[in-house]
Amino acid sequence: MNTEGDLRLVPRYRPESTVATLTGLLTLAGYARLRDGVLKVAAEAPESVIADIQGLEVDDDTLVTVFSVIAMRIGEWPGIPFAVVTDRADHLARLATQAVDRFVAVHADVAAAEQARDRPFRRRAVQVLAASPRSSALARAFVERVCTQWGVPGHTEDALMIATELVENAIVHTTSRPRLRLELRSGVFTVAVADDDPRAAVMLELPGREDRGLGLRLVAEASRVWGCSRSWTGGKVVWAVLARRGRSHHGFGG
Repeated sequence: MNTEGDLRLVPRYRPESTVATLTGLLTLAGYARLRDGVLKVAAEAPESVIADIQGLEVDDDTLVTVFSVIAMRIGEWPGIPFAVVTDRADHLARLATQAVDRFVAVHADVAAAEQARDRPFRRRAVQVLAASPRSSALARAFVERVCTQWGVPGHTEDALMIATELVENAIVHTTSRPRLRLELRSGVFTVAVADDDPRAAVMLELPGREDRGLGLRLVAEASRVWGCSRSWTGGKVVWAVLARRGRSHHGFGG
């Protein structure tokens, strides 16, 4: 990925992590592209994401705060460990000056980052569905079966509704096969549906219209947080972190 001038991000997939190798010059113009590029990698990373910045030059000290922003977003979803790898003195000084190292783990190399990472208990189940209206029923059966196996009856109702809405959105508004993913990590239950269409999922503002995006209102109401993330392969993932009972709900897109 050529993000801005010679700023590049190249993903490398390892058994223990996905490494995003960043090289070139990070300027203000490339800040958002670097952030979004790493988040795209995270959308498909099953275990953890490591940003290797050994070959990255930074135009201004404040730009390293991009890694704090990335860590916050990855913490919301997909909720996997994130770390930065560098042993350069200038990097370490900038990360410390901007307090990034207080929120993001920093290691000298990829092996050290993988060895030190937190490994929270996680369950994951994936179902690839056909681009057919009948897939809604298959998705519900899959969710019910997984929730029973994982022993989370309190999440079943919301997970059924969210999975149904996201799968039906993918079937109606794209030509790709929906990929339904359920995850349970440290007590946090997530429903995600990936497709090959890069267009973002949009929640409509006007109630009472039978149109694209109204089902996302139901998703937002049943979620602690939800979002739409571009994936490295060019499509998107629409995801929702289920709300804990008794807590307020909110959502965002993007």
